[in-house]
Amino acid sequence: MITKTNFKDLFIVKNKSFKDKRGYFKELARENKISKKFPFHVMSYSKKNVIRGLHIQTKDSQGKFISVIKGRIFDVAVDLRKNSKTFGKSFTCTLSENNSKSIFIPPGFAHGFQALDKENYVIYSCTKYRNEKSETTIDFNDKNLKIKWPNIKNIISKKDSRGISLLEFKKNK
Repeated sequence: MITKTNFKDLFIVKNKSFKDKRGYFKELARENKISKKFPFHVMSYSKKNVIRGLHIQTKDSQGKFISVIKGRIFDVAVDLRKNSKTFGKSFTCTLSENNSKSIFIPPGFAHGFQALDKENYVIYSCTKYRNEKSETTIDFNDKNLKIKWPNIKNIISKKDSRGISLLEFKKNK
């Protein structure tokens, strides 16, 4: 089942899950339902309280289909599309192994998440290949974004700790 959001082209997918005494089988993405091609798939593992992001590729921006195969994350998408009505606004949701939800984030959004469980495995299916040279990090804690992260205690990478503000991003666009 696909649920639209207030952001153009950003949507949540409730995946089909089939459970029995052995465990479960879960569909993650059906291209015939969401009309997207994903040539690039990656996975991350994060400990509790890790924040990854907010990341965007400014050239050849990727659309991302995000699914959690183990654990639970607080997922964030920030609209950075130049002429969008929702520019600078963020969309948040919780994705988990248990709720079987995935999110499609269209090109032009910064993406990040905070890991909420002890172990968190996240799969990213991307509409384009990664281009390291065009990667930009937006400050996850930028006051202008008004993101209410669930946990105050954060673990972030050096790269992510040097993220730029939304205003700086807008100025450089």
